[in-house]
Amino acid sequence: MSLPTTVSARTLIAADGTAVQVPDPDHLIHLQFRRFAGCPVCNLHLRSIVTRLPEITAAGIREVVVFHSSATELRKYTDDLPFPAIPDPGRDLYREFGVESAPRALLNPRTWPAILRGVTNDALATLRKKQPAPPTTPEGGRLGLPADFLIAPTGHVLAAKHGTHAYDQWSVDELLTVATASKVTP
Repeated sequence: MSLPTTVSARTLIAADGTAVQVPDPDHLIHLQFRRFAGCPVCNLHLRSIVTRLPEITAAGIREVVVFHSSATELRKYTDDLPFPAIPDPGRDLYREFGVESAPRALLNPRTWPAILRGVTNDALATLRKKQPAPPTTPEGGRLGLPADFLIAPTGHVLAAKHGTHAYDQWSVDELLTVATASKVTP
């Protein structure tokens, strides 16, 4: 499969109805592909992004996160995110960007600590009534793999990472390093 080196201009519609331009003419886009809405492992990662969002924004990066869930399902879990959550239940964007699903998403032992932390955090948040419980049968299944793309305002894909397991994505530090190394100013 040929992965995109350039992303054509498009408007994505977030779960809350907001139009999102990709590429963004004024910012780098960190296009993240997560798994399903309410995924405890994804939530763990997204909390790290939210915590350090001021640093990410200061680096000229705009976050956009794609899930293989419907807008209705996504709104249950992402209304408090400070960046757009894009529903892609048909996995059209996943196919375009070569983002896969595989049993290794959960079977890789490197994922297990994140699964334990994510499930524990989400269980506590659910008990405290801060969020709904994760779905027992998520739309699109549980076996999605994460992926990250850094897209320049010109649409050029500056860097990409396809995860080999469910918690294999750029950390905030890696994202900032990749953005700095790209030497592109938004």
